[in-house]
Amino acid sequence: MAGLPGLLRPLDDDLQPLPSLVGPRHLGGHARRPGRGHAGRAAPDRQHHRQSAPLGCGRKRGADFQAIGRSRGGRGTKIHLVVDGAGRVLAFTVTPGQMGDLRPAHGLLANLPPPALCAADAAYDSNGLRHFLLGRGTTPVIPNNPTRKNPQPFDARAYKARNIIERTIGRLKDWRRIHTRYDKLAANFASAVAIAAILLGWT
Repeated sequence: MAGLPGLLRPLDDDLQPLPSLVGPRHLGGHARRPGRGHAGRAAPDRQHHRQSAPLGCGRKRGADFQAIGRSRGGRGTKIHLVVDGAGRVLAFTVTPGQMGDLRPAHGLLANLPPPALCAADAAYDSNGLRHFLLGRGTTPVIPNNPTRKNPQPFDARAYKARNIIERTIGRLKDWRRIHTRYDKLAANFASAVAIAAILLGWT
């Protein structure tokens, strides 16, 4: 028989093995020690480790920026409101669900004329907010937090007016788009809240 063509080799020919695409010095970086990291999640089988999502990230990218966060009730968004005595929305903002109520309070109140009274629940009980209100001539009507060491004066009778904002929130949630939040972007959701607040002010 004639010999094999020059471009072909027999199967028993000693071929050199191909070199590994990933050097041995990189293998230890992808391996996780037992008891650390996410349970049941294997290391990515990729040549470059930056091609996959971060292993230490437990939420979707940009969720906080779009006012979506995880609280005890699940993923959601908070609507912080300031209303007048008639239940009309004067200012609002949206934040991720896990954010506390106190953080946006100063920014919402600072852009409004100082009222005579400001009723808020115990989540707003802080010395900083009380001094801010008193400095503007506003009497804080905020119940004392159970952890407060030095109780502050509290008018329980005036605090009954706080149900106005609860009714306003209930009326806003009558809008299915507000209650469920179908909007992905925080700007679109805030626009829907603004439209609902304007229409509620007319009725």
